[in-house]
Amino acid sequence: MSYSRRAFLKASALAATVSGDLGGARYVQAQTFVDPVATLVQTPALTIAFEDNGARQGFPIFLLHGFPDDVRAWDGVVPPLVKAGYRTIVPYLRGYGPTRFRDATAPRMAEQAAIGQDLIDLADALDVHRFAVVGYDWGGRAAGVAAALHPNRVRAAVLIGGYTIQNTVAAPLPADAETERALWYQWYFNTERGRAGLEANRRGICRLLWETWSPGWNFSDETFNRTAASFDNPDFVAVVIHSYRHRYANAAGEPRFVAVEQELARHPKIQIPVITLYGANDGVARTPPDPSIDRGYFSSLVDRNIVAGAGHFLSREKPDIVSAAVLKLLEAAR
Repeated sequence: MSYSRRAFLKASALAATVSGDLGGARYVQAQTFVDPVATLVQTPALTIAFEDNGARQGFPIFLLHGFPDDVRAWDGVVPPLVKAGYRTIVPYLRGYGPTRFRDATAPRMAEQAAIGQDLIDLADALDVHRFAVVGYDWGGRAAGVAAALHPNRVRAAVLIGGYTIQNTVAAPLPADAETERALWYQWYFNTERGRAGLEANRRGICRLLWETWSPGWNFSDETFNRTAASFDNPDFVAVVIHSYRHRYANAAGEPRFVAVEQELARHPKIQIPVITLYGANDGVARTPPDPSIDRGYFSSLVDRNIVAGAGHFLSREKPDIVSAAVLKLLEAAR
C-alpha cells in the first residue's frame, strides 16, 4: 500500500483555513491535525503499520517509540533527516495504533526479545538489510536488543535512555525508595487491579505518565489525543500488562525466545557506534548513569549527552537535539 506524507483534507474543507507545517504533519489554524496514512506490511507475527518518508534510495533509519506513545513522537525528528537525504521508517509497535497480530489466537506478549525481533522482521519485510535505529523506552530497548544481537544489520544507534536491556531470567533486586516510587505503574500492572484499571482508564493513566515523566513539557490536549487513539488498539492492554509482568518473572515469555532472553540476561555489549541521550528531568529514569557505565556497555560510544530542560519524551521535547545526534552519528559511522 502506498502512502503520502502530506495527507490533505478535502479542498472544500480547507478553503477557509490557514495551514502550515508542524513537526512534519499538516495542521490548520483551529488545531485540527491530519496525520499521514500508515503503510501496512506483514511479518511472521504481525501486520505492522508504519510511516515511510524520504527518498527510497536514502540510507534507512528506523525510529521506535516507547510506552505510552506512538509514531507522533518523531514528528519533529523526521524532517531534518529526510532533508539530509535519509529514509525514515517509523513503525507502530505491537499493541499500538493499526499494528495487529496476524494470528487471532496468539498470546499477546511483548517481552524485550519479541520487540527486538519485530524490528528485524520489519526490516526483512521491507528488504532493508542494513540500517540505523533510534529509540526510547520500549523502542530504545528494542533498538538495543537488535544492535546487540544483529550488529551485521544495525550500522549505528541513538539510544535515548542509554542501555536498557534487562535480565529477565533472575529476579530483580529492589532499588532505592525514590526509584521504586517512580515505578509505581509497573507494580500496579503486576496486579489484576492494575490490569482492570488500565483497561478502564488507559487514557487517564497514560496522560498522568506523560505529565510526571516530562514535568516541564506543556503539551496540549490535541497533542495527547492524537497519540492516545493508538492506545485504543484491542491488544494494547494485554501487551502492556505482559511486558511489565514478564520483566519481573510474573508472566511466561514466548518459548521461541527462551535462549534469546538468556543471552540478553548476560547484558551483551553493543559493538556498533552509539550516541546516548538522557533527559536531565526524566521523571521515571530519574538519574542518568555514570559515564563509565555507558563506556562499559558500548564499545564504540561516539557521544553522550544529558539534555537540560528535557524529561522522558526527549524526541518530542527537544527534537532538534535528537535529529542532530542522528546526523552526527551517521557521519561518524560512514
